[in-house]
Amino acid sequence: MLRIGLTGGIGSGKSTVAGLLASHGAQIVDTDAIARRLTLPGGAAIEAIRGAFGDAAIDTTGALDRERMRALAFSDPQARRRLEQILHPLIGTETERDAAASAAPVKVFDVPLLVESGRWRAIVDRVLVVDCTEATQLARVVQRSGWSEDTVRAVIAQQATRAARLACADAVIHNDAVSLEQLAAEVASLRNHWFP
Repeated sequence: MLRIGLTGGIGSGKSTVAGLLASHGAQIVDTDAIARRLTLPGGAAIEAIRGAFGDAAIDTTGALDRERMRALAFSDPQARRRLEQILHPLIGTETERDAAASAAPVKVFDVPLLVESGRWRAIVDRVLVVDCTEATQLARVVQRSGWSEDTVRAVIAQQATRAARLACADAVIHNDAVSLEQLAAEVASLRNHWFP
């Protein structure tokens, strides 16, 4: 079994690459999706988040108030660490549970904060980084989310630097000004070299 850690900055096109890897038979274990699942109404993290941050952290549906917590996490590093201390162990457990649910010989762990966490390098066999310029990140995220450029820059500033991501990569897919067909060809080439 091959375990690949997939990472990239916000707006890099990591999700698109994950979808292309899935089309080659890889099982995708998406840690962002797991985090969202844990913070939905009745999710395993909700009561711990309520206990740490109060009722204001939970919206009227009973889910995590993502906008409020995002703003708090950016303005207060201690709050961000408290939230991570709640979520990361739960995400780790669910990640392994999701991975074990499939017999696929290639498992791709889609982890936006792979470099920042410090633990993933020891868990995966190889790290694949999807890379692009900050200008490309800004344009993509502003277009798809409607966030301001300042908000996107704040998110980028919270993530590992491009240099740090590239330093831990076993392979890099450059995703600046390439067509979906070109990206698919890069993924297919990687698949031919890496997949069993």
